[in-house]
Amino acid sequence: MRLDKFLKVSRLIKRRTVANEACDAGRVLVNDKPAKASVSVKTGDIIEIQFGAKAVKVEVLDVQETVKKDEAKELYRYI
Repeated sequence: MRLDKFLKVSRLIKRRTVANEACDAGRVLVNDKPAKASVSVKTGDIIEIQFGAKAVKVEVLDVQETVKKDEAKELYRYI
């Protein structure tokens, strides 16, 4: 699955366009490397997102095309 779509489906970022812009600005790292929105995300990847002064680091536990809002938290875990 594409990185921008995973960020939207997992609700780490609310909209896919915002996820796309964050990737283009270099604020998203996958396995400690700057990632474009088209990078393929798989189980076990580490995603780090810079939100201003705060950074969020998560491990991908599952990749699904669609999930319900309350099940979205099960796709990743905070590190």
